[in-house]
Amino acid sequence: MAELSKNAQKVMDLVKDLTIVELNDLVGAMEEEFGVSAAAPVMMAAGGDAGGDAAPANVNVVLTSAGSQKIAVIKVVKEITGLGLKEAKGIVDNGGNVKEDVPTAEGEELKAKLEEAGATVELK
Repeated sequence: MAELSKNAQKVMDLVKDLTIVELNDLVGAMEEEFGVSAAAPVMMAAGGDAGGDAAPANVNVVLTSAGSQKIAVIKVVKEITGLGLKEAKGIVDNGGNVKEDVPTAEGEELKAKLEEAGATVELK
């Protein structure tokens, strides 16, 4: 691991205490603020296909049904997105993207949270 300055170590210690959703929001804000991307560069094999069956780097978390526990699903959507109650309810009522362009691992985690609350979710 790289040697960090005292200030950088303080930031690292703070980041360790964040939830995955908070960390995702922080990374997005930093990307926007500094005009950079935290995405790892992808090496393409000569001739095109880099592996064929590899999972996509990023996915959209799509709510297809709220199920019978609508209130629980609204609470999870609020937590995941940081939206207000009205906006979260709109997503739950109408379906659609809960989070866009998230890493596959995070998408799987968010899908599990939503399914635990009773929703039907797809990763696209």
